[in-house]
Amino acid sequence: MKQRYHNSPEEVSKMNTSQLRENFLLEDLMNGNDFNFLYSHYERLVIGGLSASESPVLLPNYENLKSDFFLERREMGIINTGGNGSVVVDGMTYDLEKLDCLYVGQGSKKISFQSAAIGNP
Repeated sequence: MKQRYHNSPEEVSKMNTSQLRENFLLEDLMNGNDFNFLYSHYERLVIGGLSASESPVLLPNYENLKSDFFLERREMGIINTGGNGSVVVDGMTYDLEKLDCLYVGQGSKKISFQSAAIGNP
């Protein structure tokens, strides 16, 4: 998980285009069958993406979250921007079509993602 820290308004006003892109642009959000997360210290936001496969992909935990599991102290909103798939939250399966959303509450421990068709993750 990448991590970015807060910049002051004075720092931002002195940045060139390259520095602005480096500090604020998130590229390669959907990067294959691996999670790509960014932990931003603006509002302590974690944003990420995944192109799931036909086999379940389990949401990992990260050291910089300083928690026992990913949603120990946070909640998650999931938006399916691809083909049909499913999300399993603590044993409960939710089927998602393109542009469907799912809210996952704080305290949920085991979350996995799976595509319904390998050709359309």
